[in-house]
Amino acid sequence: MNRILVIQHKMIGDVLISSIICNNLKKAYPNAQIDYLVNDNTVDVLKGNPNIDSLIIFEKKHQNSTYELIKFALGLRKNKYDLVIDAYSKLQSWIIVLLCGGKRKISYKKIGRTFLYDDNIPYAENPSTNLGLAIERRLSLLTPLNLNFELDGQPKLFLDKSEKDFADKIFENHKVNKSKKTVMISLLGSEKLKTYPLQYMTEIIDFISDTYNVNILFNYFPKQLEEAKIVFNTCKKSTQQKIYFDLLGSNLREYIAIMNNCDLIIGNDGGAINLAKALNKPSFIIFSPWIEKKIWATFEDGKKHLSIHLNDITPNLINSKTEKELKENAIQLYEKLEPRFVIEKITPFLDSHLL
Repeated sequence: MNRILVIQHKMIGDVLISSIICNNLKKAYPNAQIDYLVNDNTVDVLKGNPNIDSLIIFEKKHQNSTYELIKFALGLRKNKYDLVIDAYSKLQSWIIVLLCGGKRKISYKKIGRTFLYDDNIPYAENPSTNLGLAIERRLSLLTPLNLNFELDGQPKLFLDKSEKDFADKIFENHKVNKSKKTVMISLLGSEKLKTYPLQYMTEIIDFISDTYNVNILFNYFPKQLEEAKIVFNTCKKSTQQKIYFDLLGSNLREYIAIMNNCDLIIGNDGGAINLAKALNKPSFIIFSPWIEKKIWATFEDGKKHLSIHLNDITPNLINSKTEKELKENAIQLYEKLEPRFVIEKITPFLDSHLL
C-alpha cells in the first residue's frame, strides 16, 4: 500500500471525526502516503496531525463549478492511489471517486452507487458501543482491510508549544483566576435551529455560577456577538462577574488552545464540543430536537460525557414526527426542553468535575 486517499467534505466536526480513519491507516501502513481531502475551511483541526502526510484542499471553486470539480478529480489521477476511502459519500465525492483512478475504493452502501466501489459497507442504524454512530460508521469503513489491531476511535488534536503559550498568556492578560476551574459554554449553535433558547441558556449559566466557584468563558462566532451579549446582559450581576466575555480566540486554532486550558465544556452540540472531546475534556451537550443523539453523542458514559435531548424527557413528541417535521418545529420543541430538566441532569455531572 503506497498511497491512500481519504475523502471527507463539509463541516469541522465531520472532518475531525473522519481523521480517525487516517490515524488508524497510518498505524496499519506506516510507510504509506496518507492524503486527506477536505474543505478549505476545516484544515485548522488537522494541523500537526502526524498521521496525515498531505491535505488535498477542496476549494469553493470545485464546489460551485462542475467543470472545476471534474478537472480537480481528474488531476488526482497522477497520484495513483492504491486505496480510496470515501467517508462523505455524496454527489461531489462520487464524481471524485469515479474519476480519480483509485485501485480499490471503499464507502457506505447506497442504492445506485455500489458500482463505484469495490467494498460497500452497510450503514449502521444503531450504535453498538458508546462511541456513537458518527464514529462507529467511520471505523466500519476500515473493516474490509482486516486490520490486525484494535481500532482507535478517539479523534485527536495536536497543539504546539507556541499555541499552549498563547493560551497561558491570554488567560494571564485577562486575569483569569487559576485557582478556580474554568467552564467553556458552547453558547450558540451553528444556526438558530441548533441553538438552545437564549433565555433558557441564561438560566443554566446562572445556575452554574450560583452553585460552583468557577470561571466562565463563552464560545461564539463573531457574527453571533449580539446574541452573546443578550445572554451576558440577562445573566445575574453575580454571574457576569465570573464571565470573561472578551476572552475569545480570533481563529479556530486559538479557540482550540483556549479550550485546552479549560476544564470542561457544556452547551449546544457542534464543532466546539467535538473539538473539546478531541482534547479529552469532559462534555455535556444540549441537543437540538431534530438532531439524532445516537449519532453525535460520542463517548457517552454518563460520567465524563453526558447529554440531554427532548427525546429523553418526552419521547412521544419526537417519535411521532419525521425528521422534516422535527426540523420545521425545532424552535417550538426546544421550548419543551425547560432548564429544570437540564439542571436536573447536569448537576451530578458538574458535581463530579467541579467539586
